[in-house]
Amino acid sequence: MKKLQIVFLFFLLGHTVVSYAAKADTLQIPSMAMNKTYKAAVVLPSSYAKSKINYPVLYLLHGAYGHFNDWLSKTPDKNLLHNLADQYNIIIVMPEGETFSFYLDSPVNKGSQFETYITKEVIQKVDNTYRTINNRKGRVITGLSMGGHGALYLSARHPELFCAAGSMSGAVDMGSMINPESKERVTKLMEPVFGIEGAPQEVYASSAVLNMVDKIKSNKLELIIDCGVDDFLIESNRELHRRLVYNKVAHDYTERPGAHTWEYWENALPSHVLFFSKILNNNGVAVVEK
Repeated sequence: MKKLQIVFLFFLLGHTVVSYAAKADTLQIPSMAMNKTYKAAVVLPSSYAKSKINYPVLYLLHGAYGHFNDWLSKTPDKNLLHNLADQYNIIIVMPEGETFSFYLDSPVNKGSQFETYITKEVIQKVDNTYRTINNRKGRVITGLSMGGHGALYLSARHPELFCAAGSMSGAVDMGSMINPESKERVTKLMEPVFGIEGAPQEVYASSAVLNMVDKIKSNKLELIIDCGVDDFLIESNRELHRRLVYNKVAHDYTERPGAHTWEYWENALPSHVLFFSKILNNNGVAVVEK
């Protein structure tokens, strides 16, 4: 009998934890720009259902070869996003970016217009669906690899939308992607954006975050950037850091042990959310439970 009581107690405790944990939604977001509908994953903190206030939003972008639900399905800790949403009382939105969009508007393919999709269609749909802080003071963005490029690229080009941006293991130098050894493979991967024949080297370079430092400087956004010391993208991230330092652009830069892996990104994301939470607090939009 005593054993049954203990088992029942554990059941009740487990049920309580589940009932008040953050909630993950799947949101259908149509795109007029691309004439199709994509999904986005949205994690709502547990406090959201019990309140009537508006919440800040973190846009969290996936990497190449990935899709909108990567951050929920591929981190070793499957509760990572739920725990962060609850800890910081923030809505986390993970939109679709396809496998190789690089979050750009393709000049040749009307079916790959992900800059327009994220900045105009996704944000509008999220703000119309949930109680959000629907201005830049309550909106931040980060991502991994291709998503790191996307977060820095989109925030640099649309500073009116975000108050801070980050990058984890970001592919920040598209200009160096095409070389004699990789040309055929990378051109094939980037076909949805630049077409079968690819693009001139200067087009890739113009889309590289590494070459957007002047724009980043003029925007004065809060930035957090990190990369693993064993990551194949470490040198381009170090170069971005050097250029930001040279141009006196304030930013948080960290190198950690690790490579281009989900274990690394799981370790890096909490630092980004902590960084953003301080900015949101300074902006007066952080949600503090009483």
